[in-house]
Amino acid sequence: MKIYNTLSRKKEEFVPLEEGKVSMYVCGPTVYNLIHIGNARPMIVFDTVRRYFEHKGYSVNYVSNFTDVDDKIIKKANEEGVSAREISTKYIKECKKDMEGMNVMPATTHPLATREIDGMIDMISTLIDKGNAYRADDGTVYFRTKSFKEYGKLSGKNIEDLESGHRDIKVTGELKEDPLDFVLWKPKKEGEPFWESPWSEGRPGWHIECSVMAKKYLGDSIDIHAGGEDLIFPHHENEIAQSESANGKIFSKYWMHNAFLKVDNEKMSKSLGNFFTVRDIEGHYDLNVLRFFMLSVHYRSPLNFSDELMESAKRGLDRIINACENLKDLMEGAAEKGLTDDEKIKLDEAGTFRAKFETAMEDDFNTADAVSAVFELVKWANTNARLDRSKEFLNMILMEINDLMDILGVKTDREEKSHEGGLEKSDIEAFIEERKAAKKEKNFQRADEIRDLLKAKGIILEDTREGTKWKRI
Repeated sequence: MKIYNTLSRKKEEFVPLEEGKVSMYVCGPTVYNLIHIGNARPMIVFDTVRRYFEHKGYSVNYVSNFTDVDDKIIKKANEEGVSAREISTKYIKECKKDMEGMNVMPATTHPLATREIDGMIDMISTLIDKGNAYRADDGTVYFRTKSFKEYGKLSGKNIEDLESGHRDIKVTGELKEDPLDFVLWKPKKEGEPFWESPWSEGRPGWHIECSVMAKKYLGDSIDIHAGGEDLIFPHHENEIAQSESANGKIFSKYWMHNAFLKVDNEKMSKSLGNFFTVRDIEGHYDLNVLRFFMLSVHYRSPLNFSDELMESAKRGLDRIINACENLKDLMEGAAEKGLTDDEKIKLDEAGTFRAKFETAMEDDFNTADAVSAVFELVKWANTNARLDRSKEFLNMILMEINDLMDILGVKTDREEKSHEGGLEKSDIEAFIEERKAAKKEKNFQRADEIRDLLKAKGIILEDTREGTKWKRI
């Protein structure tokens, strides 16, 4: 299995620190509002990476944090006249609801920054003792950037170039030793939450939080650290500097970053009116479609979001779901008998699509090619699945499609949830029974009325030899 490592800027063979196990840290959201579709991409991408590792038999310790103390959270709390904790608690709950909708598995651990303050104070103290950090007169603690000789190794930024960018900055009253030094601990301001520390009443800087949570739940050295490419600098660069200075070990062996998401080829922003939360999308599409859409492009390629592309993803997913429903329908009338020689040969053919799927996933988790392999399997299934096939043959094809889609975390059961003006499955089936009785009594007017009523509700009926089938449109 090869992974593109941002640190080395090349694909590398994945060799875990401990055989059969994967330790993985993924930076989670700052919880001050509903998550947007940009937040959704790393959640879906790295959940899929996790699923594939587990499919290959690895035990995965997957840690993804919630940043629950931050300037944005405090600002939101002040605007609403509530505590920062109330804001973070509310939006962690909403985030988990959206994650469930996108079929993102809960992490092994979802640590909260505010519950790990003692560990942050310990790591900051270690950095001060080692000469990597210092306390300024106002109680701020800074990391001494030049003390870490490899600073810039992840982002490729040269410390001299970074320094030249700060030469014109006025430093009157500046408490830093160097403009490149970054905050580990900041003293409180009026109305802000704070914690006691040896340096001041205050709160941690953003970067130290992830270093400490990764260390506590995964260890000094981990296999994979992941997140959006916007985090490479300065967040992940600073994490490396802190962690490797404090622990004296390589922090993460592999670094994975997903590319940006744009909306209609523009950067997503509220000012452009193209800012969408996951909840906004759920109002128009099943979140299963959003997940499928996100995986239709390689995670390191920029992803453009648009109605047209979402509709295309929906049609593609419908093809897969329809194939699964067709197999289930055929199985109801199929004979209970062993596999024929021809069916055994056909199933060997079907195995080539799984091989293509796994080859794609083994090549830096190329979900775009993996999805293409599923489409090939579906096309093959539609050609080879017939009523005269054995139930075992049909079931094995269905299981194969379901298994590959499950690795991607995409559901193949059509959602049967009620919505405005919609109907529950039981209601639809009751109408079908009523229509059947009406036709039996030669009341064709009522039978047509029921068909038209269901069509108006987005339900299409199809009369077959096996009975009346229905599907949503």
